Amino acid sequence: MLTRKLKRILPRVQKPARYVGGEWGSVIKEKDEVFLRFALCFPDTYEVGMSHLGSRILYGLLNNEPDIWCERVFAPWLDMEEEMRNAGIPLYGLESGDALSEFDMIGFTLQYELSFTNILNMLDLGGVPVYAKDRTGLKHIVVCGGPCAYNPEPLADFVDVFQIGDGEEMMIDFTNLYRRAKQENWSKEKFLREASQIQGLYVPSLYDVTYHEDGTVKAVTPRDGAPAFVQKRIVQDLDNMYFPDTLVVPSTEIVFDRAMVELFRGCPRGCRFCQAGHTYRPLRKKSKEVLLKQAKAILDQSGYEEISLSSLSTSDYSELGELADELLNYCEEKRISLALPSLRADSFSIDLMERVQKVRKSGLTFAAEAGSQRLRDVINKNLTEEDLLNACKIAFEGGWNNVKLYFMMGLPTETNEDFDEMSRLCRSVAYCWRQHTPNRARGVKITASTSCFVPKPQTPFQWDAQATKEELDEKTRYLREVMKTKNVTFRWHDSDASFLEGAFARGDRRMADVLYTAWKSGCKMDGWDACFSLEKWMDAFAACGLDPAFYANRQRPLDEVFPWDHIGCGTSKEHLKREWERSRRAETTPACIDKCAGCGAAGLLKGCGCHV
Repeated sequence: MLTRKLKRILPRVQKPARYVGGEWGSVIKEKDEVFLRFALCFPDTYEVGMSHLGSRILYGLLNNEPDIWCERVFAPWLDMEEEMRNAGIPLYGLESGDALSEFDMIGFTLQYELSFTNILNMLDLGGVPVYAKDRTGLKHIVVCGGPCAYNPEPLADFVDVFQIGDGEEMMIDFTNLYRRAKQENWSKEKFLREASQIQGLYVPSLYDVTYHEDGTVKAVTPRDGAPAFVQKRIVQDLDNMYFPDTLVVPSTEIVFDRAMVELFRGCPRGCRFCQAGHTYRPLRKKSKEVLLKQAKAILDQSGYEEISLSSLSTSDYSELGELADELLNYCEEKRISLALPSLRADSFSIDLMERVQKVRKSGLTFAAEAGSQRLRDVINKNLTEEDLLNACKIAFEGGWNNVKLYFMMGLPTETNEDFDEMSRLCRSVAYCWRQHTPNRARGVKITASTSCFVPKPQTPFQWDAQATKEELDEKTRYLREVMKTKNVTFRWHDSDASFLEGAFARGDRRMADVLYTAWKSGCKMDGWDACFSLEKWMDAFAACGLDPAFYANRQRPLDEVFPWDHIGCGTSKEHLKREWERSRRAETTPACIDKCAGCGAAGLLKGCGCHV
């Protein structure tokens, strides 16, 4: 696939291995033997995209179909894009080297709002019109899925179909419909009308949006037989869900360079700020036996030296101890390390600690989220200071001396007193180390990091105003003063990018003009600090006559119609309202494995299955 032009430019760019393909496990098929060519696009660099488990699953699922060839496409870094445009090389699939314009379907995963400009840029670089209305035939059907699809409206002008929910569950239905459309020579319009009848598929061109004079949404009205409400689609049985037994092994270092298996989908905790915790419900688990089989198959095929047990809350998996023991029996003799991310401080134990340190001891991360108990109750973290300090005590006694604490700032009802409590909590962790470490000479490294809270759709905080950029900057200044604690390193996230993320997270269709304008002015790779320009974005908002503060910094009344109200995540809006009201009283809601909160998500299951 390496053309002469490509061979000439690769020596001039960073990390050329990103662009050559040919990795172990990649799938090559004969073009004249397939009916559908699918470009699986990740709107970020190779290192980020190759770390995404969902993309790896879909890649295997689609290529498991004999007449579908799915190829991977990643966003080139700035140096490579410049070389490609100068040399007239379009964006291409890594497996064949063919231009994006040669593919029937082009799929993007929507992991974060700051990748939206990359979607437009990749289409343009691949020779594909960016606006859906300009793609008139059955070729170049653009489909998107992922977390940001729960508010798809800012991308509605550019995307033909959104997949709401678990992509594995609806992708084959979608591609089967495309087969039929292509065989029977349907128009694109007929294909989209038929696609809208498949549960979980949202076709934005079949919906009209009207607005009140104050700019809020008045109504979203379906036409041409499209459903008024698009409920997400879920995998009912994770044990029988498709999961690849082979992986593409990257030929260069990536962000998470390890094998991964998924323990369960969903999260029982119900943190009120967490979009994933509400949109991935209901809880569905894989059995220990299936996980062991999948883990061994991937490790044997890939040669990875680390495997991660992935989920939103790993320590809530009911068979974690037994699974870790059996997996370590296999891993230890092969010098394979086991990673257990997303451990909660209230379920961290000596037993668990001894298991994860058998091969390699790494740093530990605990998400406290807020400094005071009052604020942790507001966000329904269901974590106490005692829980956190007990986890740290266990870790320090076991020889750990590297702990990371994650917090958020800008949370609803937050005050400076909550920041004072954050500082005191960090001092308590440092003191806990001095009390319990077996080796003070090694020293301790405690890192406290804060990110800016962004209210997300489909969460109890979707009604709340995001703190303004000025407020976040002032909060950062205050924290930098009070967090001056020995042995504690304080880090914070820039507020500019969070402001834009907040605007797009709760944006409507009018944001498409802003997105296009910003992209045309040079905005791309906005998730990278070196590329982000708030000034260009503010110019784009001004040029389109929109105020980003209207989307990011405005408190919504509880009866407002949201741009995403016609998109279902399984959790009812009534439940989210109840949770918002409880947050104002700092009342907690038990984890759903302890007591059902009546969120509505269990109704998507054909039988019971909420326990993990």
